[in-house]
Amino acid sequence: MATDFSILRRVQFSETDMAGIMHFANYFRMMEEVEHAFFRSVGLSVMMQHEGMHVGWPRVSATCEYFGPVRFEDELELKLRVIRVGEKSLNFEVDFLLAGKRVALGKITSVCCTLEGTGMRSIPIPPALREKLAGPQ
Repeated sequence: MATDFSILRRVQFSETDMAGIMHFANYFRMMEEVEHAFFRSVGLSVMMQHEGMHVGWPRVSATCEYFGPVRFEDELELKLRVIRVGEKSLNFEVDFLLAGKRVALGKITSVCCTLEGTGMRSIPIPPALREKLAGPQ
């Protein structure tokens, strides 16, 4: 499975700490931003109606490793790679590239769920969604 998607993102002043380096929590926000852009690029949303169900993708795991600093006004390429589309879960990685060099690597696992009343229930990824998320085989 080689589904790659990328966006460019400039670091804002509000995303930096007192040392002028992007605060670690903002990497997670950016991972979510590129994830949402990826879903839109294949005609989906992370919160959508599908076959009469309200479908969402809550995270069950999110990590990020840091390899170098990122500063105000640096332009990052956020490169999302779908690693695995399981029965109910979706795994992807996000490379944070600064001038082509990896400065961080994020990993996220989300589970396909239907929102019902006051709760969520995991469901198998519907075939139509699976096809779009997995990309060409």
